[in-house]
Amino acid sequence: MSEKDETAGWREMPEFADVDLTRSFVLSWHVETDALLIDIDLCLAPEHPFYEKPRPAEKVCIRPAIIEFPFCEALVSDSGSKGQPADIAGNLDHGALSGLRRVSDTRYEITGEFGTVLVEAESPVLRLKQP
Repeated sequence: MSEKDETAGWREMPEFADVDLTRSFVLSWHVETDALLIDIDLCLAPEHPFYEKPRPAEKVCIRPAIIEFPFCEALVSDSGSKGQPADIAGNLDHGALSGLRRVSDTRYEITGEFGTVLVEAESPVLRLKQP
């Protein structure tokens, strides 16, 4: 696979079909066993199977979700933090997402109000939380 083929924005990843990450908000970051878990308020597009029409005071359909990066081997923030993924995740800030892209087969870049975070892990899994 060439470098050009490996790079993909979140809109091109099937894991994020029918959601809008740029209208989503990261609540927390943590590591369990060897997986990075990002707790997120996720914006669902009308095409998503769990989309519900927003209430009058709301503008979009937001649902609690988790983005899981299994087998997370490395985590680096733009603050230059180094150490174990669990230590770094505990110090990452929350905030609005502005992007997520696959840089290579096992490397991802997440950007937002919290800065830039590089993740070395398996492909992400998106799971909606039960209400």
